[in-house]
Amino acid sequence: MISERIEIESGDGRKALLSCFIKENTAGRPDAVRKAVVICPGGSYAFCSTREGEPVAFQFLAMDCQAFVLNYTAPAPFPRALCQLAEAVAYIRSRAEEWHIDPNGIFVCGFSAGGHLAASLGVFWNREFVWKTLGASAGQVRPDGLILCYPVISFGEYGHMGSYKNLQGGEKQYPEEFLSLEKQAGPHVPPVFLWHTDTDLTVPAENALLFAWALRRAGVSLELHIFHRGRHGLSLATEETSKDEDDKRGGYVEPVCQAWIPLVRAWIRAQEDRCAEEQYE
Repeated sequence: MISERIEIESGDGRKALLSCFIKENTAGRPDAVRKAVVICPGGSYAFCSTREGEPVAFQFLAMDCQAFVLNYTAPAPFPRALCQLAEAVAYIRSRAEEWHIDPNGIFVCGFSAGGHLAASLGVFWNREFVWKTLGASAGQVRPDGLILCYPVISFGEYGHMGSYKNLQGGEKQYPEEFLSLEKQAGPHVPPVFLWHTDTDLTVPAENALLFAWALRRAGVSLELHIFHRGRHGLSLATEETSKDEDDKRGGYVEPVCQAWIPLVRAWIRAQEDRCAEEQYE
């Protein structure tokens, strides 16, 4: 396996870090071409959670995907982290042949506030303020699918206002409606895999439901799972990503939510079938 760390400039002297985990082709599969998944950890746009980074990357490696973890600049005012993610996607696409990646199979996976970041690229990838300053094109930064795990989506009635405050960088430069992604969804959004829990007390499941309804109205391909129990910040929901401290909101090991891993594996494979059907048509 090839492991690289790539620095991405943020425009203020601070740098994002893209950790790359690249499977090399074997003699048995010399021409293998894989999907890629860029992971955006959560952390209320204040930090990047290590629990939602490398452990998740290794799950995607086990699915035979190339995996990347973006430690974006946080806190930082919008759209700095979004532009860093866009640049990361464009960079991976530029090295697709070298890294045995399908350039039309680059997914973005985000947790909590990282889910807002991933979904932001999904709704804003075709806006000039995202791609033009990078010297790229909209097509180069476009994700081919979104994997959203208990995401922050809305900053209205069900919003996580801590994330909103950190995203504003101390000044209210963008209205809640602009950064509430259910208001920005349209048919240009790529296919979405989305999961949340009904008992999330930090980021209510209404965030997922509002986005899902907006995607349905726009005709975007969607797979949605609402698990009946589970706290916020579960990551893999296994012992590996558990935490020792107890905040009285429940544990981080939740067997029912561990199902999201095989479910997203099947969803990624289904995207291959969908693309093949579209090409045939």
